[in-house]
Amino acid sequence: MSFKHRAKGFSFLPRQPMHSVLAGRHASRLRGRGLNFEELRHYRSGDDIRAMDWKVTNRTGKPHVRVYTEERERPVILVVDQRVNMFFGSVRYMKSVIAAQLTSLAAWRVLASGDRVGAVIFDDSEVIEIRPHRSQKTVMRILKQTVAMNHRLNAGMSSERNDAQLSEVVHKTEQLCSHDHLVVIISDLSGWNEQTLKLVKRISRHNDIVSAHIYDPLERQLPESGRLLVSDGVMQIEVNANDANLQAGFAEAFTDHEDYIESELRKHNIPLIPINTIEPVDIQLRLAMGRSAGG
Repeated sequence: MSFKHRAKGFSFLPRQPMHSVLAGRHASRLRGRGLNFEELRHYRSGDDIRAMDWKVTNRTGKPHVRVYTEERERPVILVVDQRVNMFFGSVRYMKSVIAAQLTSLAAWRVLASGDRVGAVIFDDSEVIEIRPHRSQKTVMRILKQTVAMNHRLNAGMSSERNDAQLSEVVHKTEQLCSHDHLVVIISDLSGWNEQTLKLVKRISRHNDIVSAHIYDPLERQLPESGRLLVSDGVMQIEVNANDANLQAGFAEAFTDHEDYIESELRKHNIPLIPINTIEPVDIQLRLAMGRSAGG
């Protein structure tokens, strides 16, 4: 609830600051509602006479018209990852908590913009679908379901990691949005594969997609802290974290995976927003949207 008052200084609408990751998106896709003033230009043969700007015409002595772009309702679907792979954080927040905070910011911002908001919230075994509505009740339902899944995450979980769940959820999302939706994927993208990419491409043909990549700094670079005991919950191994080859290989694996996803999404004009688990999520989001950190 506290994030309702921090959901400001950014927008998912077409008009974006120059440095926003959404800058350059086509106005007929990321849309709001109603008619927005686009430009003032010289009259051209065939222009609607009702669009004449008589004040400018009289002042300049040349006919000018006001041009508007139509913006229709654009429902938003938040795809929220709360799988066991999100239950990780080395410094400040768990990835699962950052995902929940980002979900809250996005939901309140969409509602404040007057658009409908829904969600697909998932963990390793369950998927909750909430169809888009323009109401605070729907936002609260999204947040409560996210919190419920978030609180089920714990160090002693017996459920196994389900990487295949990401593609399954993206497929369910495709069935929810026919056209002219905005889909916001909030995940560490664990389990991303060719099938996921294929589904995302299909969705992007008639909708817009924005992906927030949640990551922890420890996933990007190993700390130089001598010998580490690493376990997947079943097996364990001791490694020398100061080993230069291990350090380089670890960092390269993360960067290669991130670069691959980003380059493939870029081909389809899908922005990828990196969000870390250390800095306040609202500040990171505003900076990604080309705003100042303070909004």
